[in-house]
Amino acid sequence: MSSTLKSLRALSDPTRLRIVALLERDELSVNELQEITRLGQSRISTHLGLLADCKLVVSRREGKRTFYKLNQHADQVAAEFIQLAIRGAQELPEHSHDQINLKRVLARRKEQAQVYFNQIAGRFDRVYGPGRSWQAFGHLLLRILPSIAVADLGAGEGLLSELLARRCRKVIAVDNSEKIVEFGAAKARKNGLKNLEFRQGDLQHPPLDANSVDLVILSQALHHAEDPAAALTSAQKILKPGGQIMILDLLKHNFEKAHELYGDRWLGFAESDLNRWLEEAGFKKIEISIVAAEEQPPHFQTILAGGEKA
Repeated sequence: MSSTLKSLRALSDPTRLRIVALLERDELSVNELQEITRLGQSRISTHLGLLADCKLVVSRREGKRTFYKLNQHADQVAAEFIQLAIRGAQELPEHSHDQINLKRVLARRKEQAQVYFNQIAGRFDRVYGPGRSWQAFGHLLLRILPSIAVADLGAGEGLLSELLARRCRKVIAVDNSEKIVEFGAAKARKNGLKNLEFRQGDLQHPPLDANSVDLVILSQALHHAEDPAAALTSAQKILKPGGQIMILDLLKHNFEKAHELYGDRWLGFAESDLNRWLEEAGFKKIEISIVAAEEQPPHFQTILAGGEKA
């Protein structure tokens, strides 16, 4: 088979068009391509192998990782195919999500703190150490919280709010259930937490003044929102300039029973959607990463997203 026919065959698959377009900006590892596209590692490797066989991409090894990039020394015909592939990828429905995820992955390369944390987390349970536990680490981190005002949106009964109130200047817990708000307020009074206030309201219209809090937290709450993008815009309004938003939620999944079992409106979120909504709401310094993965079915994954009010 001629090189031209091989290239045409290689670029007949939409996934390979996506990969070529992603490699236009920078070289990427298999793991990075997997994270961006949400495709399996073996599938990514197969597609890369076909593209490399046509000399459209080249690779290099760095330790245990292999990085791929477009072939800068391709002949004229191959170079034309690459440009056609990039143009074709722009017409695919996945293109905008791919570009958002690519931007996030490249930005994270510059942030070594997350890499270090993942290394620490991976070693944490490997060797027993007397008195060493995530519970102890949690208490340590709570002790170093600054004296700030926090809005815990979708707080439920307020477990996180109670913990934060023991260190923060003011915590306002918001939930749309009147009974839960009454229960949480009673519990706060019982525990003597005078700086913890419960208010009834929804995520799209939190009952707080504009520019009134330093930190907004949405912990496993956003997937209950009718309009997640509107909820993030409202969160931005109640933050002081320079204030931060922190979101813990589920990565997009296909466990349909979550609607019935947990009352979830949304089956998690793609990182690209969260990134786009945060940008549109006016946040900068956006960071999104997967911070936990359940070993048991349905294998929920937890993402942590954060940003700063511009």
